Amino acid sequence: MNQRLLMIEDDQRLAAMVATYLGQNGFDVQHSATAAEGLQQLQHASAGESFAIVLLDLMLPDADGLDVCRQIRAFPAPLNALPIVMLTAKGDPMDRVVGLELGADDYIPKPFEPRELLARLRAVLRRQHGTPATDGHVLRFGRLEIDLDARMIRLDDQDKPVTSYQFNLLAAMAERAGRVLSREQLMDAVKGEPLEAFDRSIDVHIGRLRAAIEDDPKQPKRIITVRGAGYVFAKAQDV
Repeated sequence: MNQRLLMIEDDQRLAAMVATYLGQNGFDVQHSATAAEGLQQLQHASAGESFAIVLLDLMLPDADGLDVCRQIRAFPAPLNALPIVMLTAKGDPMDRVVGLELGADDYIPKPFEPRELLARLRAVLRRQHGTPATDGHVLRFGRLEIDLDARMIRLDDQDKPVTSYQFNLLAAMAERAGRVLSREQLMDAVKGEPLEAFDRSIDVHIGRLRAAIEDDPKQPKRIITVRGAGYVFAKAQDV
């Protein structure tokens, strides 16, 4: 069965090209030319016709794509966890960083090769539906629980929603608790791709994780920066 994808993009020619190519490669593409129409489609999709992923343009005629991303992440669960891949025309790394900070799972600059877009979408979906643990594995660190089967993070028995990429990043660190991991090692563990020299995405995602699980994100006790080396997830917590 094809996976449903919502493309929010005002360029009709680009949307038609993407719909044709992705339609030949396992996706059922629905298109919205405006932010308002796209958000409405998301909110009114029935359970049997829910979307697997959103392809979101940064510049829309009626709204900023970053604001649309923010609105999707503010939706009730499970809609707020829907994977989002942003299309950026500006080519400014800061646009990409801001998009990641707001909860986008990945980005791809225009113009792009259709094969690269397909590969990015499939990678995001693989992370979203990552291989589950076979033994009901729950990692516990004091008040923090990381449920690898349910793909949930709980602090003081309260769910802490994060994107699929951020969950996989935290799980990768927690499974290697006590070890200092470089940005390159983290990117390889989560994405299987080398870290691009200009890419600050790991730092952005670490910041989002700290906002979710740290008592004081400015003085983190769980995800600790090791200057010049990377990050370490603390083995001993709440002691």
